[in-house]
Amino acid sequence: MVGVGAYKAGSFLASRVPEGVATAAARVGGFGAGMIAGDAGTIVGRNLERVYGRELGAAEKRRKVAETFEWYGRYYVESFRLPNVGLDELDRGFSYEGVSTIEEHCGPGKSGAILALPHLGTWEWAAFWLARVINVNVTAIVEPLQPPELFDWFVGLRESLGMEIHPLGPDAGKQIISALKQGHLVCLLCDRDLQGTGVPVTFFGEQTTLPAGPATLALRTGVPLMPSAVYWRDNARHGLCGRPLEIERTGRLRDDVQRVTQMIADDFEMLIRQAPEQWHLLNPNWPSDYAVLGREIPEHLQGLQEGE
Repeated sequence: MVGVGAYKAGSFLASRVPEGVATAAARVGGFGAGMIAGDAGTIVGRNLERVYGRELGAAEKRRKVAETFEWYGRYYVESFRLPNVGLDELDRGFSYEGVSTIEEHCGPGKSGAILALPHLGTWEWAAFWLARVINVNVTAIVEPLQPPELFDWFVGLRESLGMEIHPLGPDAGKQIISALKQGHLVCLLCDRDLQGTGVPVTFFGEQTTLPAGPATLALRTGVPLMPSAVYWRDNARHGLCGRPLEIERTGRLRDDVQRVTQMIADDFEMLIRQAPEQWHLLNPNWPSDYAVLGREIPEHLQGLQEGE
């Protein structure tokens, strides 16, 4: 496990060398990591085949897996550099679609809104831009990291970008409700069911579970819920805020949560297909992933093995 000292050192170096040098180093390091990635590389290869809808040849798969780790390395370098990026550079380096929906619903006296995000591209740049350029308060719920010092360091990094950060856990729902009441934009990374309490969906043609939280919160509060992503395009970043989903209640809450979560999965497929190699989901996410790795399938996924 990489310790907090290594991340601090990486942050120190990334913020003090020219951007081109840092980016090149990230790509070289990421490419090397991709070539020896072990189980993570296996999962990335499987994910790419899901997105492309076909089996990749051995050479093509190695190249595309390496590209994914290159982008993953760039994600970290860019995150480390962001606190030192000026507002002019921040604005010049970002294009966007759909931000008017965020501006309409976020701010003092407004309802707030929820962005559902996959682990795709570079979401921190967009959050920094929203917080500093158009003055939208951004609250994010993130996965706790071990050791706790590492998590605290990442929280400090993201808070320096103008975000309010809370760990995923039993109090996350209360934190989100509080943020929405203040008109915040709430960002939820939700292409993986970390807690094993999600709902079944079909995602890239296979059954898995995704977190129920985004759909549940949107249905209960009525705030807009938009699947979204941020990509690298031509050495810049492009944010795509999707259309608000249809979240009206139609029956039992449980059924509506499953319906809306399936809509999120469908939109995630569309978003990820725009830049498959920028999808850095490195952990098993479907029952078949665990089987291929020779690991025990988690209980919440066992009933999905046969496509149930």
